[in-house]
Amino acid sequence: MQAALAVMVSSTVLSASSFQPLLSPSANPHPLLQSSFHGLSFKFSPKPLTLSATPSKPLIVAATKKAVAVLKGNSAVEGVVTLNQGEDGPTTVSVRVTGLTPGPHGFHLHEYGDTTNGCISTGAHFNPNNMTHGAPEDEIRHAGDLGNIIANADGVAEATIVDNQIPLSGPNSVVGRAFVVHELEDDLGKGGHELSLTTGNAGGRLACGVVGLTPI
Repeated sequence: MQAALAVMVSSTVLSASSFQPLLSPSANPHPLLQSSFHGLSFKFSPKPLTLSATPSKPLIVAATKKAVAVLKGNSAVEGVVTLNQGEDGPTTVSVRVTGLTPGPHGFHLHEYGDTTNGCISTGAHFNPNNMTHGAPEDEIRHAGDLGNIIANADGVAEATIVDNQIPLSGPNSVVGRAFVVHELEDDLGKGGHELSLTTGNAGGRLACGVVGLTPI
């Protein structure tokens, strides 16, 4: 019995030592299934990705502003005032008034564009800084103090005024206010009269017109 077991163990050891794995890397038990793939290569030629955006058109806001006032009153005096302002620069005022007596006449911007009671309801001089009356070139003046316009022998007054205190936009905009032509000369606050520091003692109001925006 022991001799038979010894023979069986010996046979098993010999069989295990002579075993060749079927999946050995160097062996191919199925030559007919060998792959014919021999390294197909892929070549990529990447093209740069270009992103193009159509620029939007910039919003263009007209910087230049223009306004006009047509002067009328109870007399023969009448006229037209045009105002032009570029960006935030000074305002250029072009004045032409007819029907005046020859000589200087006070010319002011008044606070209100209210003409329901004629020119008297336009209020006082436009004065947002609460100053006393003066000349256009004075540091202390009403914003609406624009001095005098001078009528020739034919009663026609033409003037161009450039001023920094009468803008066409912003909190101190003159749009909706009124220009007034006065009966007498404005003493520019220096006449010593009791009205010199309020009205320039320029007398009655001959004609007035409300400032309104107009196309450029």
